[in-house]
Amino acid sequence: MTGKKILVVDADVASRNFIARTLQKEPHEIIQAGSGKEGLIIAWRDHPDLIIIEPNLPDLKGEDLASRLRADPRTARTPLVALSSDPTTQRMKSCRDAGFNEFIRKSGEAVSTLIEVIDRLFGSVPTRRQGGLLIVFLGGKGGMGTSSLCANLAMNVALNQPELRVAVADIVLPIGSIAPIVGYEGERNLVTVADLDPGDSTSHFFRDHLTLMTEWRFYLLAGAPDPEVANHLQVGRIQEIIRELRHAYDFVLVDLGRSLSRFAMQVIHQADLVALVIGTDASSVALTKTVLEYLRSRGMSDSTLYPILNRAIGLEGLSKPDVEKELGIEIKTAIPYLGSHFAMANNQHTPFAVKFPKDTAAVIFRECARQMVDTAKHQRSG
Repeated sequence: MTGKKILVVDADVASRNFIARTLQKEPHEIIQAGSGKEGLIIAWRDHPDLIIIEPNLPDLKGEDLASRLRADPRTARTPLVALSSDPTTQRMKSCRDAGFNEFIRKSGEAVSTLIEVIDRLFGSVPTRRQGGLLIVFLGGKGGMGTSSLCANLAMNVALNQPELRVAVADIVLPIGSIAPIVGYEGERNLVTVADLDPGDSTSHFFRDHLTLMTEWRFYLLAGAPDPEVANHLQVGRIQEIIRELRHAYDFVLVDLGRSLSRFAMQVIHQADLVALVIGTDASSVALTKTVLEYLRSRGMSDSTLYPILNRAIGLEGLSKPDVEKELGIEIKTAIPYLGSHFAMANNQHTPFAVKFPKDTAAVIFRECARQMVDTAKHQRSG
């Protein structure tokens, strides 16, 4: 994406300068205003491509500023982003009603969220096509085997292409799910890595220090071991960690569980493919429909999705055609009911295809992994 002209309106000089320094790295041309009236003059004179506004201005409420910008033909269609020190729901609603495209609360995550929003508003996510292929696993509901599928499909990605390096990152909160499945007992995890100085957690660090789960054929960045540790996670570093992992590995598979938090959306928007795991019970399908609508509202194309129907709860439930009709999408892979086999393999920390190599599901896992990689490559090249 070529640099854009961005106007930052904020009475706090330090805040304006920090945003300017950050966005100039993209690189963008940054112009600044310390008041609402000054912001109006500059916006109408210099025609910025985007305007970032702190709604708490001394002379003019951010909502009033947005309304005046929307009412003038020169700025009626200019994207507006509220970067607010007021985190209340009421403030978010009033800003939305006034014409802001996005509302971001000032926090430790604000800068990375702002960059993701700017990329999306300008129709470009530059990190998406850099580094290894990124496949994100997401479920609309807990208990559907999302983490088990992530681990087993990652193993098959590595099995299909043994010359390539595969990493799995577990960012399920508040407790990681992959380590208990694969038998990882090390001390290094997402929280400890996020605590490192950025200069000490580069792609070289991830290439040299992640644990190879030998039987599973992938390197693991485990999730938080318990909720107390998870409370100390520096979530603002997650996007950077994923970026460095992609520079270190050919494939990075990320387990999100059912999270659609702000940092999760940042990872999703970088993904070459999103494996959407769907259960066959009515509540799972209903929740998945809500997830789909949200992802679409955030600009995600259905072509990025790889829906997987996992009959984890038994033989009952909706059929594949029923689920496709309800969700309006094509199911790419249907995993049959595996009975106690899946739980047995997980409890023994063994890949399903190793524990039950003659089971039909072992063949399905391998073919699903191949299709996912092919689809992700097509998305990247397209």
